[in-house]
Amino acid sequence: MIKKILVANRGEIAVRIIRACREMGIETVAVYSEADREALHTKLADEAVCIGPAPSLESYLSMDRIISATIISGADAIHPGFGFLSENSKFAELCEQCNITFIGPPASVISKLGNKQEARNTMIAAGVPVIPGSKDAIYNYKQGLPVADEVGYPVIIKAALGGGGKGMRVAATKEEFENSFNTAQKEAVSAFGDDTMYIEHFVEHPRHIEFQILADSFGNVIHLGERDCSIQRNHQKMIEEAPSVALDEDLRKKMGKAAVKAAKAAGYVNAGTIEFLLEKNGNFYFMEMNTRIQVEHPVTEWVTGIDLIKEQIRIASGKQLSVKQSDVNITGHAIECRINAEDPEHGFRPSPGTITDMYLPGGKGIRIDTAIYSGYTIPPYYDSMIAKLIVWAKNRNEAIRKMQSALGEVIIEGINTNVDYQYEILNNKDYLEGNIDIEFIENMQK
Repeated sequence: MIKKILVANRGEIAVRIIRACREMGIETVAVYSEADREALHTKLADEAVCIGPAPSLESYLSMDRIISATIISGADAIHPGFGFLSENSKFAELCEQCNITFIGPPASVISKLGNKQEARNTMIAAGVPVIPGSKDAIYNYKQGLPVADEVGYPVIIKAALGGGGKGMRVAATKEEFENSFNTAQKEAVSAFGDDTMYIEHFVEHPRHIEFQILADSFGNVIHLGERDCSIQRNHQKMIEEAPSVALDEDLRKKMGKAAVKAAKAAGYVNAGTIEFLLEKNGNFYFMEMNTRIQVEHPVTEWVTGIDLIKEQIRIASGKQLSVKQSDVNITGHAIECRINAEDPEHGFRPSPGTITDMYLPGGKGIRIDTAIYSGYTIPPYYDSMIAKLIVWAKNRNEAIRKMQSALGEVIIEGINTNVDYQYEILNNKDYLEGNIDIEFIENMQK
C-alpha cells in the first residue's frame, strides 16, 4: 500500500485528498507557492514544501520542483488532483521514470485520450457513438473547410490538446468558418502551445452527461452512474447533479455500457470520466474522457456511497476494485454548486481579496468542500472557485429545496461571490422542471 502521498495541487481538492489520506492512515506532503503560504492545505498535511513563486508556471506547473519535493520528502506517490498537471502525460511519464506512483492512468493512456482526435478514433474503432467530425488533424482553415462542408453546419472547431472551454469556437455558416477557425487556433496556441485542431458537427441544445468510471489494473471496469453537467457558462460547469432526470433506466444502462466499453478500449486504469452529449431524442455521442478526478465527484460519492479518492489510491496501490458493477446502487439525488470568488454583476470578473467574515451552512445532507477560512486572503493568481456546496436528499425536488436553503445561509464577506446567482438558477422555472441543456445560462441571461 502507498505510505506517503505528495499532493500536487492546492485549494479544496488538496484538502479533500489530505482528508482521505488521513482516514486511510497515509502520510501527506503539501506543496505550495509563496502566495499560498497560509493556505489551509499546508496546515492540514503532515509536511509542507514551498515550490516557488506565485505564478503557476513557477510552482504548481513546475514538474522538476514537484518531483524534487517528492524525492526530498520521501513520498512514494503523487496525487495530482484536477487541473495543473493532472492530465499532463509528460508529468505522469516523469513520475514513472523516477519510480514515483502517479495516482491516475498510465502516461500512454493520458497521451492517447488527451489528444481529442486520437480519442475520437479510438472510440470509433470500439463502436462507441461519436459526433460526426474530422478523422485527421487540421492545421489551417483551408484544410478544414471541406471537412466542415462534409460534416454539416453548424460546426465546432476545437483544440486537439484543449480543455476547459478554451480553443473552441462555433461556426454557424460557411461564411463564419475562417474567422472562427483562426480565433480558436490562436487561443489554442496561447493556452496549450499547440495549433492542432479538429472539427465536429455542432450538436444543438444537448445535455452534457458524464459517466464516472473506475478501472483497476486487473481488467475490472465499472461505472458509477451519471452526472448531469448541463448548467454551464462559457463551457465551464456551474451546477452538477446526479442522477439526471433525462435518463430512464434503459438509457442509463445503454450509456453506462458505452462508457465502460470506451474505458476498456483506451486501456484505462484508475478513476476517469466519459463525457457525452445527449440529444432530446435519446441519441448520445462521446465527447471526451477526462483522465483525472472531477470537480463534481462529490455528487457521485453521495448517491453511491463510494469514496472516489480512496478508490484512486487503492487502485494506484495495485489493489482490485473494492466494488463490482452489481454492487453499485444509485440512492437519492445530489446537487453541487460551485462557489466562485467573482462578481456576476460585472461580467463575472474575479474577486480576490481577504475574507473578513464567513459562515457556511451545515446539517443533514449538506457537505462543504473548501479551503477558505475567515481571515484568509484569496490570491489573484489561480482559479476563482473557492468552495463547493453539495447536498443530498431522497429526490430531486427535496435536493433543490435543500440547496436553496443552504445557499441562503452562506455568508462570505470581504469579496464578491456567485452565491446569489446560483440561487437565481435554483429558482428558475425551467431548472425546477428539469428543462435544461448546455445553453441554459445563455438563454437565462437574454
